[in-house]
Amino acid sequence: MNSRPGRILALDLGTRRIGLALSDGLGITAQGLETLLRRNKRADLAAIANIVRERQVELILVGLPLRMSGEAGTQAEWAREFAAVLEQYCGVPVTLRDERLTSVEAERALRGSGVPQDQRKAAIDRLSATILLQSYLDSLAAAGAQS
Repeated sequence: MNSRPGRILALDLGTRRIGLALSDGLGITAQGLETLLRRNKRADLAAIANIVRERQVELILVGLPLRMSGEAGTQAEWAREFAAVLEQYCGVPVTLRDERLTSVEAERALRGSGVPQDQRKAAIDRLSATILLQSYLDSLAAAGAQS
């Protein structure tokens, strides 16, 4: 039995941008989508809901920015609140996942990649969402292999 959800949309929430990534239909790979420039909560929710409808998303994964100690700070609480509103707005389950070090990993991967400086922040957000989603998909695959 396949316990994997259908397509998953991952969000790397930021104050200016939201990095986006989408899983393939089989839930094996993550691909980055165009980064969403934040406008206001209503517009952001509508844009995400549009992607959910168009791409037939069955689960939304939101990065939870915990402190290195594992404690939740104000950013983590903000992400939890946004996730709760998003779940109500889109009518799709939302899961939170620890995103510590995804931005660091994304920056490291982009260093020396030739991405122009003015495009680097959006690329980091997109890559962070992709790393977050791929790690989630890999954990689902590992759990499935052990059952």
